[in-house]
Amino acid sequence: MTASSSGLEDSPFAITASPEQSINPMANSASYPGPSSDYPVIANFDSAHLTIGAGVAIFHLATARVVVCYHSTEGYWFLPKGRRDAGETTNTGAEREGFEESGYLNRLLPIPLRHRQPQAHNASTLSSPFVTEPVWTQPMPVSRSTQYILFWYVAETLPPDLDASLTQNTMTNNGAYQVPPPFPAGMTVEQRLAREEDGYEPVRHENTGVNEEEQLYESYLLPLEEAVKNLRGTIMADVVARGWEAVRARKAMEETE
Repeated sequence: MTASSSGLEDSPFAITASPEQSINPMANSASYPGPSSDYPVIANFDSAHLTIGAGVAIFHLATARVVVCYHSTEGYWFLPKGRRDAGETTNTGAEREGFEESGYLNRLLPIPLRHRQPQAHNASTLSSPFVTEPVWTQPMPVSRSTQYILFWYVAETLPPDLDASLTQNTMTNNGAYQVPPPFPAGMTVEQRLAREEDGYEPVRHENTGVNEEEQLYESYLLPLEEAVKNLRGTIMADVVARGWEAVRARKAMEETE
């Protein structure tokens, strides 16, 4: 996407209404008040009674759309998510599950986010204001004795050259999932947009589900308001709304530097 400063009025990042309306896709919806965090809890689970998972809101930045999955037999909408593999980081697990359940290769997008994680001790460079921390965390019971903890992240579809490269690597490595490189530390959102031609449509890879259940999933790149409407009543709606607000905030911060 070749967007210049004079052409930003036509981009999904343009301020065409009030700042609140332009950032939050549900700012005009009285039926979407937004959730609040629960009170802290104390609980203990050994490794035999705990499952850790991750999910993602995968945005196509150039068109302000997000990947949403649909269960073709049970008839509900959801964001891609699942358990991380043993020995796998939660970040990588989120990206992999996003791909397997939706068919869209993706990578976590560093965003400005209020969080409580400390900066690295004795860091040799100034820390970035953008992080790849979860925007929401959900503890959910799996059974009377097993706990599931789910971390929700913000991600983006891959630029076309990187998508093609990883797809080729997958073909030459017996179909093994290829972990994408992280979002480049020095790259701005505007520079990322320039890596796509106008009208580019992210690739939806076929048959990426790893079991019979996941083969029933359909996935779509939906406009933000439609996605939030379909996800209404779940924390996933706020993952989308809050995620896009953070993307918009990142771009605004970069433009003032």
